[in-house]
Amino acid sequence: MNKVILMGRLTRDPELRYTNNNLAVCSFTLAVNRAYAKQGEERQADFIPIVVWDKQAEFCSKYFTKGQQVAVVGRIQVRSWDDNEGKKRYTTEVVASETFFADSKRSDTSGRPHEQQPAQSSDGFYPLEEDDELPF
Repeated sequence: MNKVILMGRLTRDPELRYTNNNLAVCSFTLAVNRAYAKQGEERQADFIPIVVWDKQAEFCSKYFTKGQQVAVVGRIQVRSWDDNEGKKRYTTEVVASETFFADSKRSDTSGRPHEQQPAQSSDGFYPLEEDDELPF
């Protein structure tokens, strides 16, 4: 089984491109903290390249920003190609099938902070005001 679940912070804004067939593809790098650090050492992170396709790619490009904490579900993919000098090159990336916001709202594009996130209820959901806008 090839399934990956990651949560981390975006190291840069997502980059959206389109293939020759007009299919959206979005890429970004996720900084994922390691589970623990030795006493007195700084916590380490792994920087994992993420690729997202189609409508999900457009969603990520529109709503994800540098520094934001997100969760990704997908699979590991290893690709190879020959560079201009004929050398075989390899890359390993996560192809995301699901993406989620993983931190509370910070501020909108005007720079005004949003209201404090309400407390989570016992069933695991946050109460939602009727006038709250959803990003989809």
